[in-house]
Amino acid sequence: VQLQASGGGLVQAGGSLRLSCVASGHPLSSYGMGWFRQAPGKEREFVATIAWSGTMKNYDDSVRGRFTISRDNAKNTVYLQMNGLKPEDTAVYYCAASERSPYGTTSPNYDYWGKGTLVTVSS
Repeated sequence: VQLQASGGGLVQAGGSLRLSCVASGHPLSSYGMGWFRQAPGKEREFVATIAWSGTMKNYDDSVRGRFTISRDNAKNTVYLQMNGLKPEDTAVYYCAASERSPYGTTSPNYDYWGKGTLVTVSS
């Protein structure tokens, strides 16, 4: 499966963005999906994950209550709605797909990665 993330950009603190990740080559419904991010000079970190059916979700504590992950398997797309953005949310955001884990929270659980999309939050 190939993944393409989009929707990043520059936003002021307190603003919102919605990231999209479109899958091609295989039905998205076969995969647990996740969003990760990597800030400059830092390691990649988990943001959110959603199970195959969309019924199970999990978030990192730093984004819980502000970000919402969702999926539309008919459109082969996963979304990350980001509200209340903070400067510390600035990072390249990556979507990932897992054949093995329904909602993994660590990078090794994921088999496929898309190219990232940059989110910059100004103060």
